[in-house]
Amino acid sequence: MNIIGVLVSILVYGLVFALLVWLIDQFPALAPFRAVARAILVLIAIIVLLGILLGGFSVPVFVVR
Repeated sequence: MNIIGVLVSILVYGLVFALLVWLIDQFPALAPFRAVARAILVLIAIIVLLGILLGGFSVPVFVVR
């Protein structure tokens, strides 16, 4: 996998996680629920990022020509 493919994959996953954070903030819920939901989302994002960088997750290869 080339570096461009990894960067594009990280960008796509980052946009998905940003959308999820935005969705969490849109729900009219109690503040502790939002904090817990965001903390869980951050932990998942860290695990996915480490998995991508260390080769634990397979990401689609984008061919840039």
